[in-house]
Amino acid sequence: MPVKRITIRDHSAEANLFARRSLIALLGIGALLFVLVSNLYYLQVTRFQDYQTRSNGNRIKILPVAPNRGLIYDRNGVLLAENRPSFSLEVIPEEVEDLDATLAALSDLLSISVEEMEDFRQELKSQRRFKPVALRNRLTEQEVALFAANQHKYPGVSVEARLTRHYPYGETLTHMLGYVSKINKRDLQKLTEAGQEDNYAATYNIGKLGVEKFHEDSLHGVVGYQEVEVNNQGRIIRTLEFQPPVPGEDLVLNVDVRLQQVIRNLMENYRGSVVAIDPRDGGVLALYSNPSYDPNLFVHGISSKAYAKLQSNDSPLLNRATQGQYPPASTVKPHLALLGLEEGVITPQTRLFDRGTYQLKNVQRPWRDWKKWGHGWVDVTKAIEVSCDTFFYDLAYRLGIDSISTLMSEFGFGDYTGIDLYEESDANLPSRGWKRARHNQPWYIGDTINVGIGQGLWTTTPLQLAKSVTVLVNKGTRYVPQLLRGRYQEGQIVATPPKELAPMQLKDPLNWEVVLDAMYGTVNREHGTARKAFIDTPYVSAGKTGTAQVISIAEDEEYDAEKIAERHRDNAMYIGYAPYDNPQIVVTVAMENAGGGSSQAAPIARAVMDYYFDKDKLNLVLNKNETQQD
Repeated sequence: MPVKRITIRDHSAEANLFARRSLIALLGIGALLFVLVSNLYYLQVTRFQDYQTRSNGNRIKILPVAPNRGLIYDRNGVLLAENRPSFSLEVIPEEVEDLDATLAALSDLLSISVEEMEDFRQELKSQRRFKPVALRNRLTEQEVALFAANQHKYPGVSVEARLTRHYPYGETLTHMLGYVSKINKRDLQKLTEAGQEDNYAATYNIGKLGVEKFHEDSLHGVVGYQEVEVNNQGRIIRTLEFQPPVPGEDLVLNVDVRLQQVIRNLMENYRGSVVAIDPRDGGVLALYSNPSYDPNLFVHGISSKAYAKLQSNDSPLLNRATQGQYPPASTVKPHLALLGLEEGVITPQTRLFDRGTYQLKNVQRPWRDWKKWGHGWVDVTKAIEVSCDTFFYDLAYRLGIDSISTLMSEFGFGDYTGIDLYEESDANLPSRGWKRARHNQPWYIGDTINVGIGQGLWTTTPLQLAKSVTVLVNKGTRYVPQLLRGRYQEGQIVATPPKELAPMQLKDPLNWEVVLDAMYGTVNREHGTARKAFIDTPYVSAGKTGTAQVISIAEDEEYDAEKIAERHRDNAMYIGYAPYDNPQIVVTVAMENAGGGSSQAAPIARAVMDYYFDKDKLNLVLNKNETQQD
């Protein structure tokens, strides 16, 4: 058998191998430690702020705090728009795992209606998922308690207490105050374009109409912020920092709500409008449109059924005071007379014999006076007092539409008044160019004659008409009608100065006196068309009646209201002011399909003035049995 040889171990080689391997392992460990330390340095030193911010983002939340909306008062300090506490059930979509299941469970718990559910889902489409969306508004105390006992079952759902707008006078002030309602997609887009989106981060409502919309920037205020620490379930542990919101400004209006209530009672059974203005500064004392509606319906979102009720033939959503377009009828005869005197077409002594009709040469059709047998000899003063149509047919013919359009525009006809409301129409002051552009027709002489008695293509709003009267009584001084009287600051009212336009200047200032004296005669002299409505007033007023035809009556027919559909009957119009020597109030009345201006509109104006000058002894004599026409 061969002998097995034993190999001698090389300890030196093994030691060298071990040393090399140990070195390599040591270098590897060192490299790994370096990487580890480098990452620790990167995470804890270099990126410290970033990760601290992320950590705080999980631990700290910045919550916007909505400012309290400013209050609105009338001129006597009566509160017109207030904020009341209200509870709403709100859902943050991104915090709810199964939204459909949660909504179904909530519907069973609190009896959420189908319409409320539909409104909620519609609102979800226009809101970001991290923002709360109201599922139910105006929860009762019992509903709040019921949900509180079951809140642990509904993560992402909470009951929030907030202040909501309330209008204690309801429909009395709707068309003037307007209302606030939910911010919709269109509102959000406008806020974003204006760079105001952040200021509405915690706000759910925004002004939609009236003063609430026009003065939104003043009423809303400035949003505040609350920095809070939360746990892993999102519950607030403590408040770290609080920046209070700046509440909106409290506004004071020129309006007298008691006067507004008087007008509402007077107009209860009529469609139309009444406007009252202080001619000394343009302050709007009252602005009422009937029919109206309760603005509180819109604050929390009006139901489709309730909104459908407002879509009636009576158009309660229309602000007739600023958007209603009516033929001014004979109420503009003083304005036209002033133009005739100024242009030298007539003088105070110019006389015309009225037989009851007006006839042009080579024109077969006559124009009738409201008084079938005419008024006999009339000058400009008597023509205004008795409202002689024939005199003004002839005056318009001699003036021509170009002169009429030019001067009437200085009174404010055919243009926006500038009142602090967005809901306003400029109505229509006709001219040759307007008719050609609108109807592609030439201007006819018959059009001019109809304009001479405020009919035909001429329309005006009650507010425009009131503004024009202030120009008359101020003898050319022109003010912009203004609802805002001032702002409360530190318990004091900081008045808003009146807005004065360039004055209207006449060649002969005595022409003002001629026209105003004729308006005095309309109310105070024997044959004045408004005399019976203003008998025995403790103040002296002046004015002008008007009766506007809604449909044309054939030449051989007589107007008989009982045989005409109610919607086709005449509109009753009136303009007036008092006291005559020192005017403090201008009133215009427009009543749709009500009949004669002297028998219907003038008594309303009388009652308004009665209240204004003697608030404790309001005379509501309406003289409804009057049959005297324009």
